[in-house]
Amino acid sequence: MKIAVYGGSFNPPHLGHAEVAMTVYKELSPDIFLIIPDNIPPHKELAEGSPTARQRMELCELAFQDVPGAQISDMELKREGRSYTADTVDLLREQYPDDELLLVMGTDMLLSFEEWYRYEHLLHCCTLVVLARDELEEDKLRAHAGYLTERYGARIRLLFHEPLPMQSRDIRERLKLRMCADQLDDRVYSCIIKHGYYDALPELGWLREKAYAYLSPKRIAHVAGCESEAVMLAKHWGEDPETAATAGILHDITKKLDHQEQLNLCEKYGIICDNAERSNPKLLHAKTGAVLAKDLFGVSDEICEAIRWHTTGKPDMTMLEKIIYLADYIEPTRDFPGVEKLRELCYEDLNAAMALGLKMSLEEIRSHGAEPYKDTSEAYQWYSQEY
Repeated sequence: MKIAVYGGSFNPPHLGHAEVAMTVYKELSPDIFLIIPDNIPPHKELAEGSPTARQRMELCELAFQDVPGAQISDMELKREGRSYTADTVDLLREQYPDDELLLVMGTDMLLSFEEWYRYEHLLHCCTLVVLARDELEEDKLRAHAGYLTERYGARIRLLFHEPLPMQSRDIRERLKLRMCADQLDDRVYSCIIKHGYYDALPELGWLREKAYAYLSPKRIAHVAGCESEAVMLAKHWGEDPETAATAGILHDITKKLDHQEQLNLCEKYGIICDNAERSNPKLLHAKTGAVLAKDLFGVSDEICEAIRWHTTGKPDMTMLEKIIYLADYIEPTRDFPGVEKLRELCYEDLNAAMALGLKMSLEEIRSHGAEPYKDTSEAYQWYSQEY
């Protein structure tokens, strides 16, 4: 049998890693294909804030799902200390004493192979499979492969491919800047965003696509309007526009759900509701939306609270909470008596706009013969004291 071994930090595993694995599968058709994340890399320290070894393994399980026959192995995670390839090969040799071991690596690794721990042992036990970046490297690689073959009896096979131009180090830094969704499998990127690995923040275009899938077609225009209004208000009042955009995109994520589905989410996430909330899906969607946004996209507590209070308001709201409450109220698709006055006031005095908006909300609720929810009444009392 042919057993291919592809190891690395995979921090994070990106599309370039998957492309290498797919090239190996297509060119060599290994009977067993092991993807082995390092526990502690022998040649470098893991970047500060990196996921744990187990978490990187979970990312690898997502990243290599589409590579036929690929198996994610935890053999290096089980060992303490640094993950030396020679130790891994020893374990594989015990399990597969008579089979061919194919050790997958890149060009730079072959050129520095004599610096590896127990490299002569590796050359004796394995065939090196080297992924060359382009034909310009061919002469250098063939010369070095010839040298290793002549001196150590090495068995080396060169595979030429067109690598994707990406590096894990750059991706880690750019994830903090709402970038790199296009360099990671969507399942990997979603997991990174959900858990906040690498202090990643979601690309807003990606977030819209994910959030809009939860909305009815008619609500998308409103959510887009709320986002754009929230961004303008944030810029005007000195709040972070991208944080406001995130809250705007996600504020109605559970609005489409019916009453029972809202209650099911409350049970799932342990959301405590009073009788008024349990009987009113409009009130529930703010609570369930905040928790679902946290679960799916790992948003900050600040954003969760803005989503939580965007329907009823509450006394003494933060700047972001007021921005989302009012953006939801005055976004461009809204058309009701007094909306223009409220829009103007939002850019003149945010607290006065809150007082007016809450008053209009109370009047509208009472016009339908309903009793306003206590949070809205308390919010109006708080803001109307001065306005």
